[in-house]
Amino acid sequence: MTSTPGASQRWLPRAGRPRRPAQLDRATAEEIGGGIDPQTLGAIAHMTADVVVRRGRASADPDVLERLITLVDREGIDAVAGLWADSPSNTLPGALWRMYQLRDWVRSSPRTFALHYRMGMDTAPVEHAVAGASEPPAPDDVVALADQVLAGVFAGELDVALDRAAAFCRVVATGATHDADSLDASGSAPDSHERRGTGLGNPAQAVRRIVSSARTLARTAEDLQEAAALWRTRRLD
Repeated sequence: MTSTPGASQRWLPRAGRPRRPAQLDRATAEEIGGGIDPQTLGAIAHMTADVVVRRGRASADPDVLERLITLVDREGIDAVAGLWADSPSNTLPGALWRMYQLRDWVRSSPRTFALHYRMGMDTAPVEHAVAGASEPPAPDDVVALADQVLAGVFAGELDVALDRAAAFCRVVATGATHDADSLDASGSAPDSHERRGTGLGNPAQAVRRIVSSARTLARTAEDLQEAAALWRTRRLD
C-alpha cells in the first residue's frame, strides 16, 4: 500500500527468540514514534517482525498461535502500528502490518465486509476460490476467515497466507465497487436488510467512502501479492 491509513480509521478501509511471542511493550512502541532515527526504527521493525514470524513458525503450541493472532487485540492497533506501519510494503514488517491491519478492518466492520464479499465473489471467482471463504459468507464467517488467513503466516506457508489475504481484498474491493456503482446509479440504498448494521444505508454519504475503501483494498491486495512473490524467492526481509 503506497500510504497507510491511520490506525484509528474504520470501515475504512478508508499488508534469540523470546519465551513469550510478540509481547510488545506499549511504552516502547510510543517512544519509537517520537524520536528514534529512521534507520534505527527500520531495524527495530525488521527485528520484531522476524521474531514474531519465526517464533510462530517454530512452535506447535496452539496457545502461542492464538496469542499471535490476537496480538492487536491485546496490544492495540496503535502499538503495533508504531512498530510496523511505516515499513515499506515489500518488507516483512510491512507485509505483517498489512495482515494485522486487514484483520482489524474486518473485525471492525464484519457486516460491511460480508456484504461486499458476497457482491464481489461471482465477479472474481478465481480470487474467491483462493481466499477460501464460505459461500455465501456471513459476518461471522469473514471474521473467522481473517483469523484463519493470519494464522497461515505462522502455521502454514507464509506466501499462501499472503496470497489468500490479497485474494480476499480483491473480492471485497470488487464488491465495494459494484455497490458504489449501484448506489450512485439508483440514488437509493437497495437490500436494506443486508445493509442493516453496516452504516452504509445513506447512499449520498456512502458512495465516496465505499470508493475510497475499494481503492485502499485494491492497493493492499497488490502489496500482499508482491510480498508473497518476494517470500517465494527469499527476498522478503
